[in-house]
Amino acid sequence: MNLLHINKRLIPVFITIGLFLLMYVFGLVRYDNFSSPQVFLNLFVDNAFLIIVAVGMTFVILSGGIDLSVGSVIALTSMVVASLLVQGVPVWLVIPIALLVGPVLGFLMGCCIHYFQLQPFIVTLAGMFLARGLSFVISVQTITIDHDFFKYMASTRIYVGDYFLSYSVLIALIVVVAAIFIAHYTKFGRNVYAIGGSEQSAMLMGLPVGRTKIMVYTLSGFTASLAGIVFTFYMLSGYGLHANGFELNAIAAVVIGGTLLTGGVGYVAGSVVGVLILGTIQSLIVFEGSLSAWWTRIAIGLLLLLFIVLQRIIVMRTDHKKETVSAH
Repeated sequence: MNLLHINKRLIPVFITIGLFLLMYVFGLVRYDNFSSPQVFLNLFVDNAFLIIVAVGMTFVILSGGIDLSVGSVIALTSMVVASLLVQGVPVWLVIPIALLVGPVLGFLMGCCIHYFQLQPFIVTLAGMFLARGLSFVISVQTITIDHDFFKYMASTRIYVGDYFLSYSVLIALIVVVAAIFIAHYTKFGRNVYAIGGSEQSAMLMGLPVGRTKIMVYTLSGFTASLAGIVFTFYMLSGYGLHANGFELNAIAAVVIGGTLLTGGVGYVAGSVVGVLILGTIQSLIVFEGSLSAWWTRIAIGLLLLLFIVLQRIIVMRTDHKKETVSAH
């Protein structure tokens, strides 16, 4: 019975992996240069910051919440970095300051959600507007980053044979490994799953529900700020409109990666595969050449709807079997 339960939890992840392999094989068959290992590595190079954000979003959704502020936090972090560098603040001081932007906002949002019993959607929506607004308070114009360290991080390639990765990918992979450890081998991770499964039951078990929820949003804020710094390696600028709507990409990646929107079920590794699926869609459209970039949004929308329906079917079947067992 326990094995069957575990298999049900893994069904969405297996479907995600299968979909990714199917899409990638389609690319291999249809396009000549798609077989280059660099095409696969570019999925990580081009989406390192999305992987980092998706990791934080996974914990939020696992707890039964949502975080709409991550895109705005990326923009605010980029503005803080750019403005401090322009003022001559040393880079070793700029990065720690920028990394505090997200956690501070996340902590405040988590406190509001817990202590005032407010809906995460509303609180993080307010956080989204606040962070985006603060970005434009710093400057309404783009601030170019012309620092040697950021140029180095943006241009340096780490070669694996004839192919390359970037420092951003290494940062993202470290975050993923740390997140997997936290999710499955710490009390905090187990508490997140318990709260997402049933917050009322978690409270009756004496788990620190409030503290855990606050920590979840603080963690999401931290990953958003870290992603903001990585994002500046790509853009070499700070701008209030950076990562506009990016929170929806992160949520889509997590849901497509097999994490239930109702909470309690999902895996960080699944979210990473979800990001790779989004990256593969973009690559296929680029290789096709004749399709508009908006087809990426159409494909993501269809996949998101498909996975939400799939989640609902799994939940309904599970509830039906529980009712049948209870009746007997």
